[in-house]
Amino acid sequence: MDLTINGQRRPLDPNRVPSDKPSDMPLLWVLRDELGMTGTKFGCGVAACGACTVQVDGQAVRACVTPVSSAQGKAVRTIEALGSGDKPHALQQAWIDHQVPQCGYCQSGMLMAAEALLRAKPNPTEADIDAAITNLCRCGTYPRVKAAIQSAAKALRGGQV
Repeated sequence: MDLTINGQRRPLDPNRVPSDKPSDMPLLWVLRDELGMTGTKFGCGVAACGACTVQVDGQAVRACVTPVSSAQGKAVRTIEALGSGDKPHALQQAWIDHQVPQCGYCQSGMLMAAEALLRAKPNPTEADIDAAITNLCRCGTYPRVKAAIQSAAKALRGGQV
C-alpha cells in the first residue's frame, strides 16, 4: 500500500500496514508513527476535538477515525504542506497577526479545516466558518480564529489584510 501525501507518493511498510487487505489502522497513526509526520496531533481519538484534522481530496477529515485504506488513491494533505517559517501560508500569517495560538495544540487541525473551507468558499460568511470549524480549543480563541480566517480570506482574494 502507498499513499499520496502532500503531493508525494509514500510507500508503507507491508509488515506494518498490509496491502493485501483493507487496513483499519487510523490514518493519524500512519502519518505520525509510520511516516514521522508529527504535525498532525492526537487529541481525543473519537473525532470530537479536531486536533487530528487533515485533508483527503480537499475535504477536512478527522484522521483519528479515518481508516488508512480509505485514503489509498486519494490526495492527503497535512499541516506540513501548508507553509513554512520563511514563507507562511496566508492562514498561518493571519493566525500570527491575530494572536490565535495560545497553547497551540489544536492549531494544526484548525488550520487544515480553515484551509479546506477557504478552498471551497473563498469569501466565507460567519455562518460558513461556524459550520466548518468544529474543532475544540481549550484556550477559547474562537473569536480570534474567526477573525483570522476572514483576514486570510481577504488576503487570498488579493485584498489587504
